[in-house]
This record gives sequence, C-alpha cells and structure tokens, in this order.
Amino acid sequence: MNTLFSLIKSDFIRKRAIYIEDGAQISLIRVMLTDGSSANVIHRLAFACARTKVLSPFALLFQHINRIYNGCSIGTKANFADGLALMHPIGVVINSKVVAGKNITIESGVVIGDEKGLSPSLGDNVFIGAGAKIIGNVTVGNNVKIGANAVVVKDIPDNCTALGIPAIARLNER
Repeated sequence: MNTLFSLIKSDFIRKRAIYIEDGAQISLIRVMLTDGSSANVIHRLAFACARTKVLSPFALLFQHINRIYNGCSIGTKANFADGLALMHPIGVVINSKVVAGKNITIESGVVIGDEKGLSPSLGDNVFIGAGAKIIGNVTVGNNVKIGANAVVVKDIPDNCTALGIPAIARLNER
C-alpha cells in the first residue's frame, strides 16, 4: 500500500508543478480538488486492486465509478509510472494494455487504444493534447508532445512534437 500512496502523492506533486509552470500559485490541497485529480486516484486504486486476484472485482468497481463520476474509461491494468496528470478526464479512454513512463500529462478527449490486440507504450515526460489519439502498436519516446487532435499511428522518437492526421513527428527546437 505504501507504493499506492507514493504514486498518488507523486501524481499530485506533478500536477501542482504543471500549474506552477503555467503561472498559477496553487497549494497541494487545491490540486487535490482540481478537475482530474479524483480520476487519478480512482485509477490508481483500480490498478492496485487489479494486481491481486482477491481484490480484482473491486478494480472493475473503481473503473465503473471513474466512468460515471469522471466521464473517463481507463483500463484497470493500464500501467503508468509516477507523475500521471489527468488534467481534464472527460472523454479520456485508455486501454488496459497501455504501459507508460513517468510524468505523463493527458488532456480531455484523449484515446490511447488497442488495435488488433496491440496497445501503445509511452516513454517519460509525454504531453498528450486534447482530443489526440494514439492507436495500436506504437512507441512514443521520451520528451514528446502530441498536439491537440493529432492521430498517432506510427512510432514517435524522443524529443519530438507530433502534429496532424496522421501525426508527423518534428524534432523539438531548443
């Protein structure tokens, strides 16, 4: 259980850092009450329950609560490292087979989905803009930004921004 609470704490700390980068001085308590924070916590609870056979029925219950309360559907076995930030969970759909690194930021209406039994994997420090879709057996590298409404169907290398339909990766300029 210690791991569960440390993941939730890291999610809140990451979300607060995003607000601070945007110029908002916001307390950790206020972050806990912002849009998407409950979706983070409920997904973390569902994932923790899904890992044990005895508690797996509760994982489905938590997933259902997330769908009703937050308007998002996140697979119970979708595995995100620390620093997950669901900024606006409405319309977010994430497949159970998704594996993601640290510091993933997800805006509203994002779909990270399966195609023919294969799901995406995401590196560290990935931003996914509103309405973006990442579908199938693709790898999204580290330090990647996926623009709003982009449709990713091919691998995106490290340090790129992906824009368009289908998404085209461009190296980030410093």
